[in-house]
Amino acid sequence: MKIGVLGFHGSVFEHERALKKCGAISRQIRCVEDLDQVNGLILPGGESTALGKFLHISGLHSAIIRKVKKGFPVYGTCAGAILLAQKAYGKEPEILRVMDIEIERNAYGRQIESFITLISAPKISQKKLRAVFIRAPKIVHVGPMVEVLAKHGTDKILVREGNLLASTFHPEMTDDTAIHRYFIQMCKKNFLHHFHTL
Repeated sequence: MKIGVLGFHGSVFEHERALKKCGAISRQIRCVEDLDQVNGLILPGGESTALGKFLHISGLHSAIIRKVKKGFPVYGTCAGAILLAQKAYGKEPEILRVMDIEIERNAYGRQIESFITLISAPKISQKKLRAVFIRAPKIVHVGPMVEVLAKHGTDKILVREGNLLASTFHPEMTDDTAIHRYFIQMCKKNFLHHFHTL
């Protein structure tokens, strides 16, 4: 599998490192043509306002929306989750509005209030996963077709809707690749489905 990582800004290298550990090939995505070379896309953590502007300037904003509607898998972490949301509160950036979630930016506080905790995500791993929260957003509403895969207390922190996956934390900042492996499986299933329908 070849997985794209939006290459403008944010934790790009960390996602590439995790994908390599999973045996996948990564490619940095900076233009529309790059999207046709990959089986899925990761929108990394970083600054969501800057990432949203880059998506528009590059033309990737509308290209990603078109591909998502055709089943293209996309995983957004932290700022990437904000970009996927239907609505973002707190100075809303230029988001994609493709996932039926509403999200509040920087809801856990400032950089100094970042933290690491253990979470349970039984559909992804039988062991506890380390979750790194850095100026993290909160998912404040999910639609009826959104599956909640993990929580921190009452907060929904890892969700899936069909070909879309979003986490408010940074799995790429740990050595555990379980969530990346889960996303790679999503990409494989989508690829095989499209291959068999050709």
